[in-house]
Amino acid sequence: MSRQEAPTQHPFAVILGCADARVPIELIFNEGPNDLFVLRVAGNGLGNDVLGSLKYAVDHLSDTLRLIVVLGHSRCGALTTAVDIFLDPAGYLPLATKHSLRSIVDRLLVVVQASSRGLLKAFGVDVGRHPNYRQALIEAATATNAALAAYSIEQELGTTDRKRLRAVYGVYQLETRTIWAAGQADSEALGLAAPPQDATKFGEFGDAIIRSGRIRSLLA
Repeated sequence: MSRQEAPTQHPFAVILGCADARVPIELIFNEGPNDLFVLRVAGNGLGNDVLGSLKYAVDHLSDTLRLIVVLGHSRCGALTTAVDIFLDPAGYLPLATKHSLRSIVDRLLVVVQASSRGLLKAFGVDVGRHPNYRQALIEAATATNAALAAYSIEQELGTTDRKRLRAVYGVYQLETRTIWAAGQADSEALGLAAPPQDATKFGEFGDAIIRSGRIRSLLA
């Protein structure tokens, strides 16, 4: 009998995804009612409400909970806004008095800046003038954001101390309806992956994203 025919008593996974309607979480993972504890917020960011909800899930669903999944997705509107502001800081001015929107962008600008440094290091400063640089930066930042969120969840909630519970990440590709395990040794690997565990591993993760066919095809 499938999960959809006989839901589990409690969810076995928490999914932190984007609010974008193009990413239907239960359909992507082919799960039914009460199988997933789903949180959706623009840019799958870790605000206080999200962290509080995650902590609730970990504390109250520990008997069945096995995974916390951070799912980014291609063409993310929140990441796109952050990239556009990074490339043209004047775009930040309209957000000056919109504190709720500004807080989302502020969190994302950190990964956008880090991704930009990685692209410039790998391809040289002239890459900034490439017609597809903006799109490559959005792709790289989306993957980095998902992995960093999964790592932060592990540290914030102490999931690494719970033998049966792990945080993982992936990037849902709208075009192919597949999940990209960005930053792995096999840069085209599909599925979910564990986040890097220290600064050195995050450096290797960034290099793997830059080497991926997705990024190189954009900047060829």
